[in-house]
Amino acid sequence: MSEHAHPPDPTAETSAPPHDTTDPELAREQQYLVAARGEMARMREHTLGLQAQAGDKIAGEYLAYTLWRRAQSLLDDPTSTLFFGRIDTGPDHSHVAERHYIGRRHISDADGEPVVVDWRAAVSTPFYRASPREPMGVSLRRRFGVDRGQLTAYEDEHLTAPQAGDVADTGHSQILAREIERPRSGPMRDIVATIQPEQDEIVRADVGTTICVQGAPGTGKTAVGLHRAAWLLYSYRDRLSRTGVLVIGPNRAFLEHVGAVLPTLGEIEVGHTTVEELTGRARGTDPAHVATLKGDARLAVVLHRAVWSRVQRATEALVVPRGSRRWRVPEYDVQEILDELTSRGVRYDAAREMLPRRLAHAVLVRMERAGDTPDDRVQDAVARSKPVRDYARTLWPALDPAAVLFGLWSDAAALAEAADRVLTGAEQQLLLWEKAPRSKGSARWTPADTVLLDEIGDVLERTTSLGHIILDEAQDLSPMQLRAVGRRASTGSLTVLGDLAQGTTPWATRSWTESMEHLGKTGAHLEELTRGFRVPAAVIEYAARLLPRIAPGLALPESVRSNRGRLDLLRAGGRLLPATVDAVRAALEGAPGTVGVIVADDTVPAVARALHAADLEHTLLGVDAAEPPSEVEGDGAGFHEPRVQLVPATVAKGLEFDQVVVVEPAAIVAAEPDERTGLRRLYVVLTRAVSGLTVVHDEPLPEGLHDPLAA
Repeated sequence: MSEHAHPPDPTAETSAPPHDTTDPELAREQQYLVAARGEMARMREHTLGLQAQAGDKIAGEYLAYTLWRRAQSLLDDPTSTLFFGRIDTGPDHSHVAERHYIGRRHISDADGEPVVVDWRAAVSTPFYRASPREPMGVSLRRRFGVDRGQLTAYEDEHLTAPQAGDVADTGHSQILAREIERPRSGPMRDIVATIQPEQDEIVRADVGTTICVQGAPGTGKTAVGLHRAAWLLYSYRDRLSRTGVLVIGPNRAFLEHVGAVLPTLGEIEVGHTTVEELTGRARGTDPAHVATLKGDARLAVVLHRAVWSRVQRATEALVVPRGSRRWRVPEYDVQEILDELTSRGVRYDAAREMLPRRLAHAVLVRMERAGDTPDDRVQDAVARSKPVRDYARTLWPALDPAAVLFGLWSDAAALAEAADRVLTGAEQQLLLWEKAPRSKGSARWTPADTVLLDEIGDVLERTTSLGHIILDEAQDLSPMQLRAVGRRASTGSLTVLGDLAQGTTPWATRSWTESMEHLGKTGAHLEELTRGFRVPAAVIEYAARLLPRIAPGLALPESVRSNRGRLDLLRAGGRLLPATVDAVRAALEGAPGTVGVIVADDTVPAVARALHAADLEHTLLGVDAAEPPSEVEGDGAGFHEPRVQLVPATVAKGLEFDQVVVVEPAAIVAAEPDERTGLRRLYVVLTRAVSGLTVVHDEPLPEGLHDPLAA
């Protein structure tokens, strides 16, 4: 009784399945869904009937907004089901017989009894983790097949007393496989129905735990990170609603697509940004070797020195006229105050604010020695007096990040002083402007500069820390970029996601241990996901032949999909563009879903012309181009974009397509500054396929990628 009824082809253009069925058990489950929809409608009507009564206008408006948001969250989506699974527990010595339906949100009846349990609730954990070896009190787990909001099938696992033919006996869930492998397009959707045990352990880790997830292509690491954000907000609502949760991704298009996941899970108050947006707008660019140097962690030392070197030594006494007296604090006493403030470990601006009060206190000590009895009001008046304020400014000037960095890049002597024994003379020369701008306001700061400006800002004033940060594609961040992220989680935690084999920047990290040090989280827990649910075996095994050359320490990824997928290598024989067109046509005819045509960036115009001449409708992904489909599957509802997407190789990371046509791998490798980075870029490109991969080439393929049947 492994699977009951026959769910329709998820790609077929048919009407919604009927409610009646010849299977009485399925009919009962369908009726339960109808009842659950009724209860949710009742909950919404109740919420709409509540009055926002509060003590003042502002509180009333906030309460009204809260009620409106709750009512919106209770809107029924007829294209989606309210639950996707069920668990039956006990009875035994530790569990009372109970039944729980697992869904995306909690639904209760008029008496407050649960009708559907939120997937994030503790009672839902066994749905994801229970097994015949560790049933966790579950006697039966049921998964539902769903089509257009209707239950069309169910599949049982009897965990405590397996029955012949059920999933616990065969070890294979057809419904789960179909859900994972179905064609996808449009924005990212949640994977809440398909979370695997190893993923669930990451999702439900304690809020105080920083986790680093090394994940091979297709292992769902991005979705795991987003579901972890939703779980944390559910489990630690009060704490995180105050301190905030932020998702940091590689680019804005990627974030716009992953941004669709959390609202489907009931979470809308989560920020989304990129490192570039986090640290400020850039107007210039750096050569790769200069950007790499500016991203080096040694620059933090240079900038710290440059800021604190602005504190002057006391060379003159402080003299404060008050009434008929003049109070004098010798320069050596002032210097003691300066030394104490610079050694306290506080930020530059905080210590600067302390200085006038410390000077005023020194004046009051002398007043008391002379027999006066000054109080706190006198100290405040002295601290605010013009002589003290002017004297303090000369010793401890106000600074801003742009002025500090402008001074370093335009003054060789200032840079040499700050970089002494930290950077070589040649490295210092690389950082200096050939022709300095007229002022800091006219400087065309580069992306690497904005990260340094952010670092200086933190030396001046402590950056506000958030409760939790989800950092995706972390392997591509420089040490200084990682520091910028880490200081925003100095009192919180992070979920760090990435793949060392997909590091495609010149400054890509060499190890997660190194990255976590730059993030300030040396005690982080490392998890490695190797079971792939997106990329079929034929594709991932082919791409993995590059791993010994690009990331020799990583475990080989394993595809757990039942369908091995398709892999074709096509030699163009001098007809690269016509062969590409033929491959795209074959991909369109072979299977439903999207087709990604991934090419070296400089060949995009030629391939676009060839597709246009062949009347193959397509969109171009990239800057100011169409938004890409995300790495995690979408349901395609309401999307009518062309199936063919032309993708520059540098834009492919994080994206996925049902069929992928990779054009001239050698050109993709050659476009990068070095071979290792080029092979890593190719690894990313080859692993974008969900169902089938076609490689079209004229030039010889990189070593190891020639024969798809070779061991």
